Amino acid sequence: MTMFGTGTPGPVHLDLTGRTALVTGAASGIGRACALRLAAAGARVLAVDRDPAGLAELAAGFAGDGEATGAAPDREATRAAPDREAADSAPGREAADSVPAQDGREAAAPAPNPRPIGSVPTTTSSGAPAPSARPVPPTPRGRIETHVLDLTDLDAAERVAAGADILVNNAGIQLVRPIERFPPEVFHDVLTVMLEAPFRLVRGALPHMYAQGFGRVVNISSVHGLRASPYKSAYVAAKHGLEGLSKVTALEGAAHGVTSNCVSPGYVRTPLVERQIADQAAAHGIPAAQVEAEVLLADSAIKRLVEPAEVAEAVAYLCTPEASFITGASLPLDGGWSAH
Repeated sequence: MTMFGTGTPGPVHLDLTGRTALVTGAASGIGRACALRLAAAGARVLAVDRDPAGLAELAAGFAGDGEATGAAPDREATRAAPDREAADSAPGREAADSVPAQDGREAAAPAPNPRPIGSVPTTTSSGAPAPSARPVPPTPRGRIETHVLDLTDLDAAERVAAGADILVNNAGIQLVRPIERFPPEVFHDVLTVMLEAPFRLVRGALPHMYAQGFGRVVNISSVHGLRASPYKSAYVAAKHGLEGLSKVTALEGAAHGVTSNCVSPGYVRTPLVERQIADQAAAHGIPAAQVEAEVLLADSAIKRLVEPAEVAEAVAYLCTPEASFITGASLPLDGGWSAH
């Protein structure tokens, strides 16, 4: 990652001109940030999600700087499926009315003093000029193509991955409930979307990657792929499985120029998480900042949420030539949670 003279981290230089990247759960949150970051690096991004409205917003958001096109829905893309939700609920607390929902279902709230993904900071954190900041070399803009797809259609998922040079497995669902009251059908759905679908996507992508001697598989895991929390049996099981799948992919793909890694964030800032914080604050009669620090971030040494753009930048780094020796790894972005 580029470091400027002030110690401010900048975006990695990444040129993906001529590459095709497939990102699942791309309508918002982490997936949206990854799609935008890879397209900004010059890639043709195939943005996959079951939410056509969210994909349309993604395409419109990129249209001012690049090119976005819409693909026809796959044959089973519009069939009924549970609503999906991104972020974990508070660790160790049951959400009685929680329902499954798509990872990153809502666009992330802006960080303080936001700057566009891939832009270069020109001042220090105190506002002073950063004279030694070096601009990242310009890269031709890529484009975003949207594809409406329900990942429970596993055959369609495998087909859509054919021809991808980069695969970002991001989509996921969550339900917080004690094991004895966890609906078996939801457990099945969670593992289908978060473990079996990534397997089928990898399976569909590898022949092309192997044939050209290059490929990048980046799985958006979670701190819950490394640690466990109560009431999240399906989510924790799926994320631990995804970590294992990623390692096997790394071992098999190494001889073919393919790397496979996990990026494992803690709680990511989305409107959904911020509403959870507000609800917890109201329920317990404590300030929202206290909920964030003492409930969601109780095990995190750094007491703040992860920004989607930070996750996207980690994904971008794993796609650089400089990261070609990193494979079979899990990169925690958890503020020290997994150090316990």
